[in-house]
Amino acid sequence: MKIHYDPRTVNCRKVLAGMKLMGADFESENIDYFTQGHKAPAFLAINPNGALPALTDGELKLWESNAILQYVADKTGADAAYPGDLAVRADVNRWLLWEASAWFPACYVYLVENVVKPILGAEPDAAVLEAQAPTFQALAEILDARLAGQDWLCGTPGPTIADIAMASPMHLHRHQKLPLAAHANLRAWMDRIEALECWRETDVAPLLGLD
Repeated sequence: MKIHYDPRTVNCRKVLAGMKLMGADFESENIDYFTQGHKAPAFLAINPNGALPALTDGELKLWESNAILQYVADKTGADAAYPGDLAVRADVNRWLLWEASAWFPACYVYLVENVVKPILGAEPDAAVLEAQAPTFQALAEILDARLAGQDWLCGTPGPTIADIAMASPMHLHRHQKLPLAAHANLRAWMDRIEALECWRETDVAPLLGLD
């Protein structure tokens, strides 16, 4: 398996951390997001959407970060990270879908305004952040309630790919200035994520020049 990625992006970090959590062996090709490497013809032949990351495995060309995690888990037999029990797997899948459709967009606004814009020399737009706050708080409340009384998102003994996926959009939460004060369970869960070796090994902050 080969991962085509830029380690500085949210979904690339998600896949790298997930693969390390699963102990999966893989080759890698670095595609520079900031110089539009993901729009080059060679990469578009793998992912016509021109979005990172992608996985190739023989003839398979796979995009969508959560689909990559599911495939790698099944291929490597990583049952702890992607349990085979039907109910637990459905729960994992539910959170993977929710992350892509709801949680990622809610967190991404804060990433763009408070991280990306300053890196590019622009100012955050306070009006954009204010408009996003109610949506973010409503979703964070759902996640916080889910984490009440359990260490991991799906009630498993250890983290699954759902935990990695859900943490990824908030991976720079301090720099994103995510408003987490009212969500103690969510903050405690993120502390547990940040203590994972796979998470520490894929830290993005130094690559972006962030303290």
